[in-house]
Amino acid sequence: MPEVIVLQHVAPETPGAIGDALQSAGASLRFVRTYAGDPVPRDLGGAAGLLVMGGPMGVYEADRYPHLSDEMQLIEAALAHQIPVLGVCLGSQLVAATLGAPVRPSGRKEIGWHGIRLNEAARTDPLFTGVESRFVAFHWHGDIFDLPKGAVSLASSAVTEHQAFRFGDRTWGLLFHMEVNETMVRAMVDTFAQELQDAKLDGAAIVRDAPRYLPGLGAIGGKVWRRWAERV
Repeated sequence: MPEVIVLQHVAPETPGAIGDALQSAGASLRFVRTYAGDPVPRDLGGAAGLLVMGGPMGVYEADRYPHLSDEMQLIEAALAHQIPVLGVCLGSQLVAATLGAPVRPSGRKEIGWHGIRLNEAARTDPLFTGVESRFVAFHWHGDIFDLPKGAVSLASSAVTEHQAFRFGDRTWGLLFHMEVNETMVRAMVDTFAQELQDAKLDGAAIVRDAPRYLPGLGAIGGKVWRRWAERV
């Protein structure tokens, strides 16, 4: 049974539908919960894939969160061994930074339900081919990344130029969330309530809109995650 290492930074941001797709494909998940003090492995240990989830910290905060440097070393090892890698939100920023791209605060929060536009390159992307070019996704980030050298930009939003990218044929980074369910959305709103308050955003409205957008997002995400799971 192939094993996928899952780097999880905060309790609410689980693999969600990505984990479901991996398990349906016959993979097992090895969780590394850094928020609970789990050490980041020094090597892949025979893992068939690496999944890096989101979190509220910034890539540039390795002094506060030393595990981020360890995670980038593990991502680098996965890239070197051509192991499939998927980064979501913070995970996408860590992958981008490992590939040498700058990651920085954007100066604004992109949180809640916002539109995604797939780029022309997504039409032939192994994960996104056949997916409708415009849909609403869940977002929760204030940092952005430049497109890594050699990577292909796949998606954008009204305020963020690079929302998704592919590097080679085994590595993807998605700044937005397609793995969430209503429980996860509620948990993020509760956990990061202060961030919402600081940004003058209505958490109750975000939760209230979840049933409107989750069915469509889940259908798209399910297709994308199955395709990534098949590569593992």
